[in-house]
Amino acid sequence: MIYLKSFTFPNADLEYDFILSIKRTCYDSYYPFKILSRNDLHRLDFDVITILYGGNGSGKSTALNVIAEKTGITRDSIFNKSNFFPDYVNLCNMNEEDDIPEGSRIITSDDVFDYMLNIRNLNEGIDLKRDKIFDEYLDAKYSSFKMESLADYEQLKKVNNARRKTQSRYVRSQLVDNVREYSNGESAFLYFTEKIQDNGLYLLDEPENSLSPKRQLELVKFLEDSARFFGCQFIISTHSPFLLAMRGARIYNLDENPVTVESWTELENVRSYYDFFKSHENEFL
Repeated sequence: MIYLKSFTFPNADLEYDFILSIKRTCYDSYYPFKILSRNDLHRLDFDVITILYGGNGSGKSTALNVIAEKTGITRDSIFNKSNFFPDYVNLCNMNEEDDIPEGSRIITSDDVFDYMLNIRNLNEGIDLKRDKIFDEYLDAKYSSFKMESLADYEQLKKVNNARRKTQSRYVRSQLVDNVREYSNGESAFLYFTEKIQDNGLYLLDEPENSLSPKRQLELVKFLEDSARFFGCQFIISTHSPFLLAMRGARIYNLDENPVTVESWTELENVRSYYDFFKSHENEFL
């Protein structure tokens, strides 16, 4: 399913006209101006799966953030939004083939890391509360409490509850279980499968982060199936050869000037992997 058909960014002339019009010289940077135009990236035509490839500083994440702002899709983590970001977005144009569904979102590495940290912090909070309930149980069970007025009723219930139950049963009755913690790779993969639902436009910024090669292959299968069977469209920035090899993906090489569409096997990063393993081919026999 294709929701976003194409997207145009301002060219160098439009950028120059804008910067000239504001007549301000107090800024060292006009980000995101002059980033994508550097390699003459003016227009992206999207397929069901579109990949933005390029080295650090090539503008992959910038392009995704601009598209996310223009489309208004959901995002969780903040990003590098400069004073000129809204002005730049206003100079962009998009062409929709179909209405962008409400559940569409951009998912960044920060989203995944925050998810893993939140689980860890939640469990640490539960552990601290568990220690407090342990102490509360012992105080109640072995106290010489005597009810003297209705104001002591709640404490009486607590004492009787502690004396009827074992320590473990008492704690379990008052505390939720820890959220199961997975490895970073498992948590990252779980995050993608939870956030990506049927029928949506999803922008993924380097989703391979924290994923082992095996998990990356599982993510590839999940994304391909989501695109093929469940009405999803993906725009992905990545260095990963596993994601670059996704079936039917249209790949833009942001390292080229001008930016070009290329096969994944032509990309420098992939060729480096190929040459490395080829040079060690005999060691795999």
